[in-house]
Amino acid sequence: MSKTKIFLTLSGYQLTWLMCVFGEVLYQSFLPGLIAGVIFLFLVFLNSKNKKRFFYIIFLISIIGYLFDSAVVNLRIYEFNTSLKIGLLPIWMLVLWPSFATLFDEILVFLSKYKLVALILSGSLGPLTYYAGYPLGLINIDNFILFFVVMITFWILLMLFYLNFLLRIKFN
Repeated sequence: MSKTKIFLTLSGYQLTWLMCVFGEVLYQSFLPGLIAGVIFLFLVFLNSKNKKRFFYIIFLISIIGYLFDSAVVNLRIYEFNTSLKIGLLPIWMLVLWPSFATLFDEILVFLSKYKLVALILSGSLGPLTYYAGYPLGLINIDNFILFFVVMITFWILLMLFYLNFLLRIKFN
């Protein structure tokens, strides 16, 4: 994968995240994130080398993430302060999880050689991304210790699933 494609994919995901978060914080609207996410996902799909693999990884990671977030919100470990929800989660999570999952398709493959680094990065950056919503007023967290224990555990397990299962699947 070219450095340009890596840069554009990482930037596109980050832009989607920023539009989701700041669309809510600044404008109390889900539309900026939803629109940015749909455009980003469409562009990444068009440029994916293996569309079957792309859909499979996006679907699995997104479902796992969406179910996890739903369960954690249902358990009241955190709660989103957003303009429109589908179930328990903001509507823009329908594009944010798939947008994040695009990173697993081709970009995070290099982490298979550095499993300990992958687990440390996942266990720290995942929870910190969620925590970033707290000072912005996007999420409420009642018990920070429980929040970080649950989040760190989930993100490490998600990376283990990716490294030990998803990377081993062959797509022709």
